[in-house]
Amino acid sequence: MALKLTLMALASLPLAQSETVLGVYIFHRHGDRTPKSYPPANLTSLGAEEVLLSGTYYRNRYIASDASSPIAGLSHDIAVQSQVSVTVPDDAVLHNSAQVFVQGLYPPVGRLSAQELANGTSVEAPLGGYQYVPVKAASSSSGSSSTRADAENNEWLQGGSGCGNAMVSSNNYFASSEYQKTYSDSKAFYQSLLPVISGTFDAAEANFKNGYTIFDLINVARIHNKTIPSSDLLTPETVAEVQNLANIHEWNLAYNETEPIRAIAGSVLAGQILQQLQSTLDSKSKSPLDIQFGAYASFSSFFGLAQLQKLSADFTGIVDYASSMAFELVTNSTSSPVSKDDVSVRFLFSNGTAGAVGNVPVAYPLFGRSEILLPWSVFADEMNKFAIGDTKSWCTACGNSTGQCAQYASSGDNGSATAASKSGNGISTAVAGVIGALVTLVVILGIEGLVYVLAGLRLVKKSSLAAQATKVEVPGASKA
Repeated sequence: MALKLTLMALASLPLAQSETVLGVYIFHRHGDRTPKSYPPANLTSLGAEEVLLSGTYYRNRYIASDASSPIAGLSHDIAVQSQVSVTVPDDAVLHNSAQVFVQGLYPPVGRLSAQELANGTSVEAPLGGYQYVPVKAASSSSGSSSTRADAENNEWLQGGSGCGNAMVSSNNYFASSEYQKTYSDSKAFYQSLLPVISGTFDAAEANFKNGYTIFDLINVARIHNKTIPSSDLLTPETVAEVQNLANIHEWNLAYNETEPIRAIAGSVLAGQILQQLQSTLDSKSKSPLDIQFGAYASFSSFFGLAQLQKLSADFTGIVDYASSMAFELVTNSTSSPVSKDDVSVRFLFSNGTAGAVGNVPVAYPLFGRSEILLPWSVFADEMNKFAIGDTKSWCTACGNSTGQCAQYASSGDNGSATAASKSGNGISTAVAGVIGALVTLVVILGIEGLVYVLAGLRLVKKSSLAAQATKVEVPGASKA
């Protein structure tokens, strides 16, 4: 606790006058949404408010003329498209969250948008000078690339999506003695919740296997429903246990220390972060501010790989809506160009909306170290231990040999795989490719079955989370 308070105090301090922020990479979760059980899920008005507030916080930190930690050379009021890169997976909730977020970064500029035409007429942009900051969608369509911009269409950017070895590793959890024990120990607990969840789950489904979806159902109901069946059963202790079990379920699917391939989403994210910061450092990137929106599992996978769970067990929890983490590239040098030896990286994390009352991003040390500021060389070396930064390495790590990966499988060259590619599960690439294909088929059939099971789910549409947004929380904290 003393360490946490010290870190929070450090994070709240203004930058030293001599420190310059060269670039920033932000990874962000979407805001509040409608239930996934009713596809397609949609960003709610509350969710839009959450990400807008977060965007406004980061504007005040990095962009505004009076920003506390201004990024060198970034336009203050008028968005310059080449200076800001925003990327999202092909997902409506994430895409809409990103669009709202950038309005917090660069809000409408009013009269600053006015242009004088040749005939002397002055024209102001609509919607009060609304600014159009492009949001690029990364899809899993086929194609090759040699640059990050082109790579937005590559499957490997989807992280765990379609990764055969990662799916095998995740399924290993369901066969583990740890899972079986938790399943058995919690069976009576989940059965006791039937009066609350019986509209969605029957007795055969009320168990740890559905730990996350049961948590989600109860959590959404507690936030949005004015009445809940048998609500007297939902004591603070019960609600805390529902979330605790969901945290255990999701953490073990996102990360395993002896099978790092399970955290493929975190490895891909690390590769993206490293590449973008490296490009900024090499002056090859014109966008010193890079923002990506993604799912909570990517947070968990990265936390595990970066050893943050060893700093606090709180990092093993499911992050809240609109959570974000930022990587700041900073220097105290006034030389031009800046030597890499004079550059450091700072990591910050906010569980929930950055900028909400009492909630600001906090700096934490990475990789089991004690320093908040890591020299660039140390940061890069540590990230490279598990980062995956291209399609070939992704294919090798995943044991995939079809689609985009066919060209690498036929070459038989696996030498370029990073340390994260070595999954430790003892499965050869060829065998893993076959297993991965079979597992993919099983997963698809399983998802279809789950959709039928959940077709009767009935929830009240989300509308507000104001009370929760005002709390200072860390991963795993109760959402009560």
